[in-house]
Amino acid sequence: MYGEDNYVKRTQKDYSLQFKLQVVKEVESGEQSQSSARLKYGIQGDNTIKKWLQKYGTFDW
Repeated sequence: MYGEDNYVKRTQKDYSLQFKLQVVKEVESGEQSQSSARLKYGIQGDNTIKKWLQKYGTFDW
């Protein structure tokens, strides 16, 4: 599951609400960009974080 660069391959069922909110918080605060958060947490879908931001974020998208 872990590669040489600590990449974690995840499936949709791995994303708890707490995990999603943490990613949204990091992106909204500027701590991570969407692409860096996607790589950091092994999120496969390009639009996954964008959808989380729309659903759980505080900014108007």
